[in-house]
Amino acid sequence: MEDSTDLTKRELQVLNCIARGLSNTGTADELGISAKTVETHRSNLMPKLSVHSSATLLMKSVKLGLISVD
Repeated sequence: MEDSTDLTKRELQVLNCIARGLSNTGTADELGISAKTVETHRSNLMPKLSVHSSATLLMKSVKLGLISVD
């Protein structure tokens, strides 16, 4: 697994939007980027965190302390 510090600032922003339940379009609107760019960031996050689904992406992110659930 890659070290969590290998995530870019934008990847962390996308990850937090995913955790808040935003769609790719909602994330794109919030961050001022295209939905395709959000998809690319999401695709890049999965191998960096060694996961294969959005659900495990979120679970691993919480476990690593990258995001919090309130």
